[in-house]
Amino acid sequence: MKNFSIEAHTVGKLMLLIGLIVLFPLIVLTAYPEEMRYASCFLIPAFLSIASASILILFKKHRAPAYLSRRDSAGYSGLIVLFTWGWGVVIGAAPFFISGQLSAVQSVFEAVSGFTTTGLSVMDVSKTPAIFLFHRSFMQYCGGLGFIMMMIFFAANRHSTILYRAEGHPDKIEATIRKTAASIVAIYLASLAAGTILYRLAGMSFFDGINHAMCSLSTGGFSTKLDSIGAFHSLPVEFITIALMLIGTTNFAALLLLARGNIRSFFKISEVRFLILLLAVAIPVVAFSLSSELGMGLSEGFRRASVDLISALSTTGYSTMSYSHWPDLAVAMLLLLMLIGGGIGSTAGGMKLERIYLLFRFVKTTIRRKLNTRNHMFADTYVRAQGDVSIDEALREDTTSFIALYLSVFTLGSLLLVASSGASLTEAMFEFASSLGTVGLSMGVTSPSASNLTLFIEIAGMLLGRLELFIVMIGLSFGWKQIRRRLRR
Repeated sequence: MKNFSIEAHTVGKLMLLIGLIVLFPLIVLTAYPEEMRYASCFLIPAFLSIASASILILFKKHRAPAYLSRRDSAGYSGLIVLFTWGWGVVIGAAPFFISGQLSAVQSVFEAVSGFTTTGLSVMDVSKTPAIFLFHRSFMQYCGGLGFIMMMIFFAANRHSTILYRAEGHPDKIEATIRKTAASIVAIYLASLAAGTILYRLAGMSFFDGINHAMCSLSTGGFSTKLDSIGAFHSLPVEFITIALMLIGTTNFAALLLLARGNIRSFFKISEVRFLILLLAVAIPVVAFSLSSELGMGLSEGFRRASVDLISALSTTGYSTMSYSHWPDLAVAMLLLLMLIGGGIGSTAGGMKLERIYLLFRFVKTTIRRKLNTRNHMFADTYVRAQGDVSIDEALREDTTSFIALYLSVFTLGSLLLVASSGASLTEAMFEFASSLGTVGLSMGVTSPSASNLTLFIEIAGMLLGRLELFIVMIGLSFGWKQIRRRLRR
């Protein structure tokens, strides 16, 4: 790639954006003037981020070499993404710490959980001021889009395409990256407005409605209530939540087809069909399990299974009840769906529906080849929003490698949680699957009393899950190589 440079003003624009994100919750003070004493908790980190950004934008000194290989350009992009998310976490955590709401480690945990759209929390929301509840939700809403996506919407530059892909967005759904970002933001904002209005009509207050709409769409799962979405005991609220979670977990390119009325093409997408199949199998299984084991009616079992399983698969993290008494089969289904996750190019986490679908296709093709005595080669394709895609060897390698690495990290993280928290293996697996998949469902391991080591393990899982493993590895590896080069000089 020619003339690719890491310009300070690119990083500066991202830092400026983060400062504005932390400044935005001050709007809540118009409705809650009694919380004005917390204004400085947001003004200080916002000013620090905006001032630092201004310096970087004005002084463009650091440039990469005039010519970079594709690998080096990916490395530089990975570094920008990692720095931006790291800076966002620090600035986003500052209001919690400055106000004394949380300790330093807990503040970082809450910010990571917010921006990665996880939803695990160490806050007692029943005692948390409204401005901090909104701050958590707004972090999730912005984290669902991603910092790079938002920057491109306001100011695209020649690095935009590379940075867009480095943050984990695979699809360019319009002619240019700027138009792609504009289409995605338009869908996101329209869904937020519709969700907030529907929640209000369903009986929520405006404040609860906008918070839950932001967190449902971003598949984040922060709630203003201790009992999450179950606190409202409302069937309309649950229906609205299911709709918003499904929007959030669907690939933006697929949503654009739906928005344009191309319903037939939408339901031809392999990932969409796989999502429907998974839910069609999982919901009845869990509903019958809850009905038989917990003694609830079948209709109640279907209601709770639908909300909680869609919450798990979409990696949102809303729940209707505690899982401490759930049957093992139902917990296992939740765990499985958390590991699978939502759509590629959506706000959801996990291994992603497309990869798991492709894995089944790989197995099917392998079996066909083994059983075919003439050893024929079978042409294989699957359907994305952009049309048919060939399944080649590179795709097989990338998909299987990612799944193997993801499951390895999941295994290691679960064992570390057992050692750090004293939780059972089942509880640790559930909790780390929730962290790595950016889900937010919990069996009680994550709490205000959790040790700092437990929180750090979950922080690592959340960041790896949101930024995707290969992107983090590329960025860290490239950064280490650059440090070694400079030390040698």
